[in-house]
Amino acid sequence: MKVFLVLTALLVADTVLSTKERIHGENGWYVPKIDGTSKWMDLHKAKKLLINVKRFVFDADVSFYLYTNSNPTNGKKISASKASIYASHFNQDHPTRFVIHGWTKSYLDSLSRIITNAWLSRGDYNLIVVDWAGARTIYLAAVLAVPGVGARVGKMIEYLHDSHGMSLKSLIVIGHSLGAHVAGYAGKTVGSGRIHTIIGLDPALPLFSYYTPNRRLSADDAFYVETIQTNGGIFGFLKPIGKGAFYPNGGIRQPNCSLLGFCSHVRAVIYYAEAVTHNNFAAIKCSNFIAAIGRDCSSPYKEVRMGAVTNANRAEGTYYVPVKQKAPFGYNKLPTDL
Repeated sequence: MKVFLVLTALLVADTVLSTKERIHGENGWYVPKIDGTSKWMDLHKAKKLLINVKRFVFDADVSFYLYTNSNPTNGKKISASKASIYASHFNQDHPTRFVIHGWTKSYLDSLSRIITNAWLSRGDYNLIVVDWAGARTIYLAAVLAVPGVGARVGKMIEYLHDSHGMSLKSLIVIGHSLGAHVAGYAGKTVGSGRIHTIIGLDPALPLFSYYTPNRRLSADDAFYVETIQTNGGIFGFLKPIGKGAFYPNGGIRQPNCSLLGFCSHVRAVIYYAEAVTHNNFAAIKCSNFIAAIGRDCSSPYKEVRMGAVTNANRAEGTYYVPVKQKAPFGYNKLPTDL
């Protein structure tokens, strides 16, 4: 309760910068609230927040649920113990995928389920869906829980690798929004570049900075880090923070979505699930992220498709990804009128 009061007091504090001076993600952030509105927080107030709460321990209440083709709909809760893993359908010979939800969500949320179902439709995998209770609170507290949750996920990865033969070379960790940064902290815990692939689905921007990669998902957290950026500059990062950064529809607003709201933000999950099942998002290489946003790119890469498992050895830099108005959203072949 004391932590909640500290956070609330900082949220309602008077702002310093005028509206015209505010640059979201640079000198402060519009911090989302559960009711759908947002509250501006200056950069210095965010630093004050960290100072005020550093003496509190944020409980990383984390659970893990295993789905396989033997139990595709009822996740088996597992823990870092031999008895738990042996009593589950975990198979060290099958590739493993971790799925991490974002703010306000849970492991039962439809966004996590569509990714799980997409991978299981491809064959035999260990799908481990992470549930972290800290996500289901005010945004500020959820952000502060991210490092501890990421460390817990990283320790679980280490345990499965060290004690049950799980391969790091085929491991993919997938996180949406705040879950993308949890994935980054998991990678930092396991060790730079040891996890094969991290997929950041529209990594959350509020209260995270491009200039502090040690406090967010970064390109060094896995052998390959891919970001799918669908609501850049609003709920998600606009600047590229992965080795391969993909900008569907220019990366800011998605078809049939308003500029505000979470529609474009969650579209990253829908696109990724489609990419897993159909591998149909042809991409165009761009000179930089400004070109990707402006769709001013003209170098189709036949070898690179958004979300493809082969991207780890092929994709680097920024890509514009054209999308259709409705599902299926991807183009198997790039249209000639781009």
